Amino acid sequence: MTMATTVERSVGERTYELVPHPYSHSTNEAAQLAHVSGKHIAKGVVLEDEDGYLMVVIPATHHVELNHLRAMLQRDVGLATEPELERLFPDCARGAVPALGPAYGLETLLDEALLEASEVLFEAGDHESLVRMSTHQFMELLGPVQQGVFSHRLDPNVHHRPRH
Repeated sequence: MTMATTVERSVGERTYELVPHPYSHSTNEAAQLAHVSGKHIAKGVVLEDEDGYLMVVIPATHHVELNHLRAMLQRDVGLATEPELERLFPDCARGAVPALGPAYGLETLLDEALLEASEVLFEAGDHESLVRMSTHQFMELLGPVQQGVFSHRLDPNVHHRPRH
């Protein structure tokens, strides 16, 4: 259980708890293993186009609305590839993307669904721990980011592809 250096530097002196859990393949699985609601877990989804990268932070229980984002941003964004993620998050385990876009130099959008809870959890940069903090402190970490509705809730009865 290790926190990525960038994440550790970002949280700094803020109050947080490192929540350990058995190895997980997805944020939803991490939620189950850590015995927390997936709607409280902030998942960072990295998008890319010819202009660069951006991160959309959504609840783990949701799926990014790509067509809505493309229209809103007027950019033809798509999901970043695994090699791109490894390059953008060099201090993290493969597929364990912390939902802290600004800490990694990424333009960041925040889904308003995450603001409904009093606390937020996010990947620490490995597959065995989450960082838990108040929503207020999480918002301080992100800084001024664009907020809106960028996702929809996943159907819990449909199996989704795990991260690698």
